Amino acid sequence: MCEANHTQITQVILLGFQGLNQFKPLFFIVALVSYVVILFGNLLIVMLVTTVDRLKIPMFVFLKHLAIADVLQVSTTVPLMLNIILVEEMVLSVVGCFAQLYFFGVFVYVQCYIIAAMSYDRYLAICTPLRYASLMNPQVCFQIAVGLWFFGTLMLSSEMIVLCQLSFCGLNYIDHFFCDFAPVVELATSDKSHFLIQDFVTTLFMIPLPFVFILMTYISISVTILKMASANRRKKTFSTCSSHLATVCTSYGSLITVYVVPMDYNIANINKYRSFLYIMVAPLMNPIIYSLRNQEVKRALLKVLSNFRTTL
Repeated sequence: MCEANHTQITQVILLGFQGLNQFKPLFFIVALVSYVVILFGNLLIVMLVTTVDRLKIPMFVFLKHLAIADVLQVSTTVPLMLNIILVEEMVLSVVGCFAQLYFFGVFVYVQCYIIAAMSYDRYLAICTPLRYASLMNPQVCFQIAVGLWFFGTLMLSSEMIVLCQLSFCGLNYIDHFFCDFAPVVELATSDKSHFLIQDFVTTLFMIPLPFVFILMTYISISVTILKMASANRRKKTFSTCSSHLATVCTSYGSLITVYVVPMDYNIANINKYRSFLYIMVAPLMNPIIYSLRNQEVKRALLKVLSNFRTTL
């Protein structure tokens, strides 16, 4: 409850990127072009995996779900960010702020666990090739993907229930370009200890746990590859993991930079740009990584383009 001289806030003011001055048009153009490329690249992957039969294998099915999560994540934050760059400040209702916070968190969860599922797929394909078809069949792949979306939704829902029970009185300024967890929690004026414990556990499940799982799968994969007698076979087997490894480095590198490396709240602008890089880099790089490094995606894209030309 709020004290007598304070009222429960109903709106929050996002301060956005202050001090851009003459760089505002350039920053807006960079963000807009990046957003368009992210949408085009990820939706292209979704279309290819959905329509091309040769791509309907577990690795690419998981890639499709990763692309969907990437599109939803940037669409939750970037359109509002573009508006804030132009007008410098943005007023949001508390409900709208919490909704953005919730959906952003769900999509980040799904991204982390889909990447972990992709590493599990590579582990089964390389370490247990004779059992791969039975362990990772289309039905199992579908169940894993749906389960990960459900798990992400459940985890964030439980956290948001506790967050909504906190009191937010007095100040309603958020020095950020979207409603991220840390700046929103800073506004709470009631006891946050129980929420912070739950948030720590939730973050543990979001970043360290799937990352450790990925490390364990790749340790097993590396041991299996090193045991192969043929150097050519070792190289060919490792190449099947290269695109996924690049995705792991891009996604977790930017994620750890924002949510694990301690932030200095005295340099809020630097923290905002770190968040901007996380939101934009991984969704931008993933389609590029899989388009340039994966021959199956290249062949599928050429086939679709060829069929499109013949219909004209």
